[in-house]
Amino acid sequence: MILDLIYIPLIIILGLGFINLFSSQLTDRDQSMLKKLFFFHLLLGTYYCFFIQGDAIGYWRVPKAYTFDTFKEGLFNGEGTMFMYAFNFMFSNVLNMSYLSNTLLYSLFGFMGLTFFYMVVVKTIPYNKMINGYVLFPLIFFLPNLHFWSAGVGKDTTLFLCIGMFAYGILKPITRIPLLVISVLLAMAIRPHIVLFLMAGFGLAYIFGGKVSVFQRVLFSGVLIGIGLAILPSVMEFAKIEEASAEGFDKFAEGKAAVLSRGGTGSRIDVSGMPFPLKVLTFWFRPFFFDVRNLNGLIASIENLIFVIVFIKAMRTKPITAFRKAPFVIKGLVFFLIFGSFAFSQSLGNVGIMIRMRNMFLPGMLIYLMWVFSYQQQVAKEQLLAYREQLRQRPKPKEQLLKE
Repeated sequence: MILDLIYIPLIIILGLGFINLFSSQLTDRDQSMLKKLFFFHLLLGTYYCFFIQGDAIGYWRVPKAYTFDTFKEGLFNGEGTMFMYAFNFMFSNVLNMSYLSNTLLYSLFGFMGLTFFYMVVVKTIPYNKMINGYVLFPLIFFLPNLHFWSAGVGKDTTLFLCIGMFAYGILKPITRIPLLVISVLLAMAIRPHIVLFLMAGFGLAYIFGGKVSVFQRVLFSGVLIGIGLAILPSVMEFAKIEEASAEGFDKFAEGKAAVLSRGGTGSRIDVSGMPFPLKVLTFWFRPFFFDVRNLNGLIASIENLIFVIVFIKAMRTKPITAFRKAPFVIKGLVFFLIFGSFAFSQSLGNVGIMIRMRNMFLPGMLIYLMWVFSYQQQVAKEQLLAYREQLRQRPKPKEQLLKE
């Protein structure tokens, strides 16, 4: 379409401008790396547009037939899919974006989320890690699926932005209230259970502390957990769980597993009979090479192999000690990962859906692993400094004193 000649350059300008907003907090190298990540993200967004015909095309096509009244109803009273139709009404209907330009716009949204996660790393992780001659960060941010599932029109990309925005905003919650409010309200309208996981995860992170004052710890943990409890009935209604009990969650998980593991859903994995730890590992690290059915599966399996290598190397250090010493935002992302893994690993039995759902939690996992390596180096440097100080304070031999 002719309008693509306007929209696509504008999307590129907006992306580069968004990077520039953080220029005062970034080195020239980081700014250059973010630009490379941006164009890599747009490239995978373009691939997604032409080769993935899933829910995304519906989120673009359905709002084209909306009236303004339908838009208002979906925006203010809709949830989940109905809200996303209304949310995309402005782009698909009013601005008359093509599917390509609409996809690249959402690619911009996904990249914004990735940038927020990038900033969390810059602000919280002081030391980088070399693995087999490669620098871990920011190279690990080029994992294809991290970009692929945060580039299409729809819920996954929008939620990826919300989670990144929330993680960055919570670093300075007083001065970044607008970011926190927008991220929570938008995520609440799409998938309220994700907001519940965020509130519970970061509420626990404040309780466990870190370099946070007691006042902030009490205040923000109370606020976040209070919000979580307040939205719990909405989450139950959204998920069609009748009661907030272990039996209710088990019943829901069994029903979802039956639906998502059926043969017609694609790359089926039967998780119903697996022990809980294996379900979690399946959620984190599948598909693997024995699951490959197509090119996308092969790329995902290679990526997961890299992920497994990094994970094993991190777990061979002292991950629990590193967690206790982690900044509260990293603790929050870990708790968020735990809650999400507990919920989704019980019910997802389809490889494609599994990767999409995992993508919301993957940045938190990667950031935690980077922190484990960083903490290991920090401890080593502190021990070296302490050893040098001991040598400096050790009494000098008499021969050396005579010479002096």
